[in-house]
Formats: sequence, C-alpha cells, structure tokens
Amino acid sequence: MEYEIRTPLSKDELLKLRVGDSVYITGEIFTARDEAHARALEYLEEGKELPFSFEGAVVYHCGPLVKKDGEWRVVSAGPTTSARMNPFTPKILERVTCMAIIGKGGMSDDVVEAMRGKAVYLAFTGGAGALAAQKIRRVKDVIWEDLGMPEAVWIFEVERFGPCIVAIDAHGNSLYR
Repeated sequence: MEYEIRTPLSKDELLKLRVGDSVYITGEIFTARDEAHARALEYLEEGKELPFSFEGAVVYHCGPLVKKDGEWRVVSAGPTTSARMNPFTPKILERVTCMAIIGKGGMSDDVVEAMRGKAVYLAFTGGAGALAAQKIRRVKDVIWEDLGMPEAVWIFEVERFGPCIVAIDAHGNSLYR
C-alpha cells in the first residue's frame, strides 16, 4: 500500500503501516544524529525541557549539507546509518506514545522491540541526498548549532518527502531479520 502521512503523527495512522508499505510525509520533520541523541537524553535525564519534541514526530537520521544565502537552503539531506543510534533509541521510545524514524540500514532487535505499538522505521535510499533536499520546502529552525552542521538538529518543512519504505513496523516486523 502507499500512504500519505502528515505530522504530527497519530498513533492510529502509524499502526496501519506495515512492512513493505510506501510512505510520503508532509509537514515537519527534524534531523538527529549521535550527538543530538546523546544531548537529548542528557536533557531528559536531568529533567530539562527539550527545544523540540519526539512525541508524534518524524526523526530523520541525517546530517544535511546546508548553505546560508540569507536564509538556510538544504543542498543535500541523505540518510545516515541508523544503527549508530541503537544505544539511544529505546530510551527515547520509553518517553513517547507515537513516533517515526527515517534512516538507512535498519536498527537492532532491541529497538524493534521498543518500537512495538508506538513507532515505525522508514527506510530512505542512501545516496539520494539531492532528491531528499528537493522535498524540503524550507528550514524552519536549527537547534544546537554548536554541535556542527551534521550533528545539529535541523527542523524542516517537507512536502511529500519520500518515497520511504516501512522497513520496521509497530507490530515487530522487520525487513532486516
């Protein structure tokens, strides 16, 4: 099946998605890689408020290449290897009821179990960063810029971002097993 989803995500909508489905996303997504995940967990463990929310969000494992010509413009935004976020993701999933992740290469069995009933993993083709950039309408914000361009949290407004393939669904199914 092919789905068009909008952010913020709803749990009912997310639970309809099955491994192998195609998904296009419209709305807001944000990037996060290793350092952003580590800092987010520090904030959560210290009881600090995050400057963004994982609840109902689409988190893109991506270190974009952006250029500032008055305003930010995304040149390339390909996915990074999601397995690097395996140590952080179950701890984040404990704190949300609904979330989607975009990346490449899949995630660990621990993450697949933590996603049950609340999250999906959407695979985007590696090496297609220019295609991804075409789907980003604008940069809404950049957070934790001190982490550097690829590690900062970039908040994008996207239109029909995809195609993404449901590679891990919220029912414990994974294309990587």
